[in-house]
This record gives sequence, structure tokens and C-alpha cells, in this order.
Amino acid sequence: MLTSAKDMLLKAHKEGYGVAHININNLEWIKAVLQEVEELKSPVILGVSEGAAKYMGGYRNVVAMVTELDKSFNISVPVAIHLDHGTYEGAKKALEAGFTSIMFDGSAYPFKENLEKTKEIVALCKAKGVSVEAEVGAIGGEEDGVIGAGEIADPEECRELASTGIDMFAAGIGNIHGKYPANWKGLDFEVLAEVQRVTNGLPLVLHGGSGIPEAMVKKAISLGVSKINVNTECQLAFAAAVRKYIEEGKDLQSKGFDPRKLLAPGVEAIKKVVREKITLFGSVNKA
Repeated sequence: MLTSAKDMLLKAHKEGYGVAHININNLEWIKAVLQEVEELKSPVILGVSEGAAKYMGGYRNVVAMVTELDKSFNISVPVAIHLDHGTYEGAKKALEAGFTSIMFDGSAYPFKENLEKTKEIVALCKAKGVSVEAEVGAIGGEEDGVIGAGEIADPEECRELASTGIDMFAAGIGNIHGKYPANWKGLDFEVLAEVQRVTNGLPLVLHGGSGIPEAMVKKAISLGVSKINVNTECQLAFAAAVRKYIEEGKDLQSKGFDPRKLLAPGVEAIKKVVREKITLFGSVNKA
């Protein structure tokens, strides 16, 4: 059931659990996530970076694939198709293509420009009933070639951006994309609590959810985080499972080279990660 992310996140925020944002990369990813969330009766947000959208044949093709699989699997749980770290132009294109949720990431702009552009994207999205996410304080690591050092967000900027009418808000609190280094300092919960206060209880977003210790994730949820982004862990699990299949020579047995067989262990590995994350975030049976 395709929908905006607004209602699922308001419910999660009110009831104290998190909704998983799982980045999708191809047909296998979409199938794995949809089948798993339907089994667990959990809402989900399918995150699509601009690079992944290009890889999958464009925004319209992403919407078409998700829509048709949603129908063919008879999915009953809420599913949002969300542009992840969208540029100003990318946000408008994804909205036009039928995405049900948009993140405009203006964190690289001077704050006032980020604010003005966010207001414009909000107006365009609201006209179509599409939810909006914005960001202040770049998230660390690399996402589609954009590298952030893991800045800590300015609470006053958070307050101003939250007042634009966005539905969810991503603030840098020391989190990073990709693998976390051994010397990582952890999340700044004082800043997180302050951000929640100045944004008047807006559902908050935790980017770089792969690799954050479980206790930290649970504490973040208790402080207002309602959407947690997961990508790297699914990719690593998928790669490891496919590698194991090939290293064991299974691709050389019978028709083991058939991509449906070759990639099947990877699909199961994605499902396992999704199941673990959804259970950790507390969204099982919350659809």
C-alpha cells in the first residue's frame, strides 16, 4: 500500500518506535524488503538515492517497479517511496515521477538558501500530499559522492527549518554513512534532545543507521527519532552471501549460474538484516 511517510512516522513518534528506511538498489532489494515487511506487518520507507534511481533506469521506473511488486505481492502494509538526499532538481523530478516522500538535502548550501529552497519543495510536495524531509548539519561519510564530516547541527537552524512545514527532520548528531571507524565518538544525545525540543516534537531521522550500537539506537528512538536509515548493512550482507555461494562453487553446479539462483542467497541475507532492524526499531505488527 503506497503512501506518504507522514502518518506512519507520526504514529511511530507517538507510540515510541522507529520506522526502517531501507535503501533499495535493484529488483532483488525491492522484493526482499516488501516480502519481509509484509510478513512482519511493519510499515517501511523504501529509500532511493539519486545514484540508485539512475542505476534502476530513472525515477519513473523505480515507481513502476515498486508499484507493480506492491500489487503482485498483495502488500497490505504502508510503503513509502522516498528520495534519499535529493538535490533541488532531483527532488522536483522524483516528485513529478510519483515518489510519495521526498528528502531535500540542502545542507551543503548556506543556511538561508537551504531554508528558502526547503520552503519551495515543501509547497510543491504538500500540493500532492507527499511528505518532506529536510536536513541541517551534514551527515558524515559519503553518500552519492557527497562527503560530510559528521557535523553537529545548530539547534537554532533546526528550529527555523522545522517551521517550514516539513514532516521529518534529519539533524547531524555525529552519525555517518557507511562503516563506522573504531575511534567514532558516538551519537550526541544532548544535541538530539535539544533538536527535539526546538522542533516541537517533529519526527526526527537518524541517517547512517548501519553500525550504530543497539543501545544507542533505542535511546535515539526514546528521544524522538522515528525514522532510521539502513543501507550499508544490507549491501555487506548481500555481497557476503553471494560471495559464499560462488566460493563454494555452487554457480558451477547444474544451472547455478542462473542469476535467479546466484542472487537468491543475497536476497535472503537482505531479508535477515531487515528482520533484525525492524525488530530492533520496534515496528513489528505496527502496520
